[in-house]
Amino acid sequence: MISVMIVEDDPMVAEINKQYLSKIDGFRLAATAGSVDEAVHLLEINDIQLILLDLFMPGKVGLELLTYLRKNELEIDVIIISAASDLERIQKALRYGVADYLIKPFEFERFNAALTSYRQKTLLSHKQKAVSQQELDHLLLNREESAIAEELPKGLTKDTLKQVWESIQGLKDEAFSTDEVANHVGISRVSARKYLNFLKEIGILDVKVIYGTIGRPVYQHEYNRFKEHLIKNFL
Repeated sequence: MISVMIVEDDPMVAEINKQYLSKIDGFRLAATAGSVDEAVHLLEINDIQLILLDLFMPGKVGLELLTYLRKNELEIDVIIISAASDLERIQKALRYGVADYLIKPFEFERFNAALTSYRQKTLLSHKQKAVSQQELDHLLLNREESAIAEELPKGLTKDTLKQVWESIQGLKDEAFSTDEVANHVGISRVSARKYLNFLKEIGILDVKVIYGTIGRPVYQHEYNRFKEHLIKNFL
């Protein structure tokens, strides 16, 4: 079992992470910390292999815990779970060697993909001391594909996903809304949102919120052509 520590100052978010973690085989919650100082203390008395780390916390921020881990050469992996979406923080976290980076809010499917991918890599490292070039390429180059299950989330169908995908192909040169896809495919706005959220979770779509002067915010979707190959696992 992989022992995990959750470092999150928001009790509600920490509880969600606990519930998500409990649904995935191979992991055991060993400790929960509400601050960096508390996390450092708990690391002294617990054998932790993986930390689920928020960046925004009172007092010392999450990046300071990353600095502590690397400075003391602790062999502990980190998956960032944070609302921080600016490239500067993301790049800094990646330079520290984090295993994955989840931007809040996220769905269970993305959480599951991150933990499943991490578990697969951990199992491989425990089974053998050396890897072939092919195995290494699978870990490094295809980590996105291997982390994503080929089965669609419950409630989604391959036929409708194909229609949504074809609709997006005609809209991908500019930002588009949920309503545009729903009208084009002939499905409800709620159904269209489910499919678009799924495509967002696997990285094919980026979403930005446009706030007008009145009324509810509008979610605009942008096509990420560098990730379009990920759809092949589901069509």
